[in-house]
Amino acid sequence: MPSKSERLSVFPAFFRVEGKIAAVFGNGDEAFAKVRLLLNTQARVVAYTDRPDADYHAYLIANRIETVRAGFAAEQIVGATLIFAATGDAAQDRAIVEAARAHKVPANAVDQPDYCDFFTPALVNRAPVAVAIGTEGAGPVLAQMIRAQVDQLLAPSLGRLAGLAIAYRKTVEHLVPKGAARRLFWRRFFSGAVADAIANENLPQAHRAANSLLQSAEKIEGHVWLVGAGPGAADLLTLRAQRVMMEADVIVYDALVPQEIVDTGRRDAERLSVGKRKGCHSKSQEEINDLLVYLGREGKRVVRLKSGDPLVYGRAGEEMAALRTAGISYEVVPGITSAFAAAADFELPLTLRGVASSLVFTTGHDLTGDILPDWASLAVSGATIAVYMGRTVAASVAERLMQAGLPPETTVGVIENASRADRRLLHGILRDLPDLQHRDELTGPVMVIIGDAVAGANFELSEPLVRKRARSEEFARS
Repeated sequence: MPSKSERLSVFPAFFRVEGKIAAVFGNGDEAFAKVRLLLNTQARVVAYTDRPDADYHAYLIANRIETVRAGFAAEQIVGATLIFAATGDAAQDRAIVEAARAHKVPANAVDQPDYCDFFTPALVNRAPVAVAIGTEGAGPVLAQMIRAQVDQLLAPSLGRLAGLAIAYRKTVEHLVPKGAARRLFWRRFFSGAVADAIANENLPQAHRAANSLLQSAEKIEGHVWLVGAGPGAADLLTLRAQRVMMEADVIVYDALVPQEIVDTGRRDAERLSVGKRKGCHSKSQEEINDLLVYLGREGKRVVRLKSGDPLVYGRAGEEMAALRTAGISYEVVPGITSAFAAAADFELPLTLRGVASSLVFTTGHDLTGDILPDWASLAVSGATIAVYMGRTVAASVAERLMQAGLPPETTVGVIENASRADRRLLHGILRDLPDLQHRDELTGPVMVIIGDAVAGANFELSEPLVRKRARSEEFARS
């Protein structure tokens, strides 16, 4: 649920106005603007104006708008569905709104928010499709800027395509099974040959393409997307990930994926948490594999949502193998891995010409065994080491790397909750790293980056890895 500051003070809605009276009171530019806006609809527009400005008067005549040459009277409210008070006289506009409210008719007084039962949006019209932009009074200029951007995004033929969809709706409901099959039909309708034919103003071809879609509409096969949710910030989710999240019938997600990202999926999609976090595994990997196969065989379109990138410590290999064996189609949607987000937060170059030309991804547990990994020698030769899940084994990581020959003074950067608003950055050197395992306040995912390139980071953004108290105790012991 969004916080109070993120909630709207208005509820966006569309009024049914076809054939109903929308009354506009006023003589000048404000009334002129409201009439122009209303002419985007099939409302019966009635202009009440006793002394209209010349341009406004000419517009009313040219567009054959019903005009009443009289000042305001309360009985003019009766029978109206919407009222616009745009006289330019604040007191007069308030009187019009109060009369409308007495008759339970929604009213809007120009530039008087307290006397507005609704606000007029900036409108992008592709009838029957409409995009309305409201700013709750933040400013009409902002709304118009957004409107211009949205207008460029929407094809001029979109309204004609939507009109054709309305004509096919009952047929589709009769022939295409409800659920994933129907959603897939409409996605193909709005983005394929039908849409192309409408854009080319070839209506017969559009009908042929739509009929062909109907003939081929069958029970769809299940499909799984292995999606990288990125390091945590919702705006680092890729456009492809956002698209498939809106197509999924089921979202299967790990514990490290923020709820904000899970909520970007379709509202009616089923959401299944599978845990996969240290100390609270709600399902084993084998159970997750079986779940994905089961959902695929049920014909579901499934997003398997993983923190970071699915191919970097996401155990996607096991899930892909299970899906291949079961004959379930799947696709990998890459995400931003935590190492890259952590480096961006630290303004840290992972590679640096003449200093570090290679990069190693590893987990802290790779350095806890008896045999030192082969890549440890790369650290000595200048590689940057990105350690995932390294907080609890920080001492072992430091010890083994120093045993391999990495200098104790090698720079270290530590990032908790990379990319998120609550991120925390720490800096130090390799011999300081064991202190990290005592930082119990670091409850989020922690990334450790080690190497000479880390010295190029912006340490103004971080705090020392070793606490001052620990430094003073070490000095006292010496």
